[in-house]
Amino acid sequence: MPELAEVEFFRKRWSPGLGHKIERVLLHPKAGVFKTSNPALIVRHLTGATLLSSEAAAKQMLFRASGDAWLGIHLGMTGELDAQPADYIPQKRDHLVLVQHDRALVFADFRMFGRVQFHVGPDAPAWWTDIAPAVISSAFTIEAVTTFLRRRARTPIKAVLLMQERFPGIGNWMADEILWRAALHPKRLAGSLTEKEITALHRETRWVAEHALKIIGTADSTTLVDPPKNWLFRHRWEDGGKCPKTGALLLREQVGGRTTCWSPARQKIS
Repeated sequence: MPELAEVEFFRKRWSPGLGHKIERVLLHPKAGVFKTSNPALIVRHLTGATLLSSEAAAKQMLFRASGDAWLGIHLGMTGELDAQPADYIPQKRDHLVLVQHDRALVFADFRMFGRVQFHVGPDAPAWWTDIAPAVISSAFTIEAVTTFLRRRARTPIKAVLLMQERFPGIGNWMADEILWRAALHPKRLAGSLTEKEITALHRETRWVAEHALKIIGTADSTTLVDPPKNWLFRHRWEDGGKCPKTGALLLREQVGGRTTCWSPARQKIS
């Protein structure tokens, strides 16, 4: 599933369309991605509107258009945004296409786990404003993290890192990266972390998010760019993969319902 940095990467694929008029809106009205929105309303308000701005938060994107129209896109597991020539012929997996004079802005999702949301009004919708403060913002404090961990004291720390109400945008691979850098075993219960360990968790969460955004989120490329080889990311799915810091074998196991990778030599359970 695309995480914070991948979402930022895909958001920028629609940047060429900013400041330009949407001449036609093509969509599959019965597609599952519209389960929380009204396709007819989207067509009515976006046709003839100008795409004004875009931003990303957590695992979601927001595109604002003239006429007080707010388009939200969640990529789910397999969603992608792309810009194609204006004469592009939509494929079966292309569920929303905004056709402009010089391009077609495409949202594709072949498994339809993504979501399109829509709102008309002068103010941003609640589904956007209710997203938790970013982990790279000043509101993401050690105190806030400590309180959150204490309230989920009996939950494995890996599962806690995936809770979007405190760690928005953090997904499976980023959580593994954070715990590996903080030298914390993914099965450690949240309530067992010491003050020093919580400080390390907070620091590495911010570091991974900031650097992932720089490496992946700002990549000037048509394809995603992987982090360097000194990240766990590059080794976590290898059979016989080794820890970039210790050279010891990595382990993979289900933790908190998600496939998790860690370095037993570095991340001790006790």
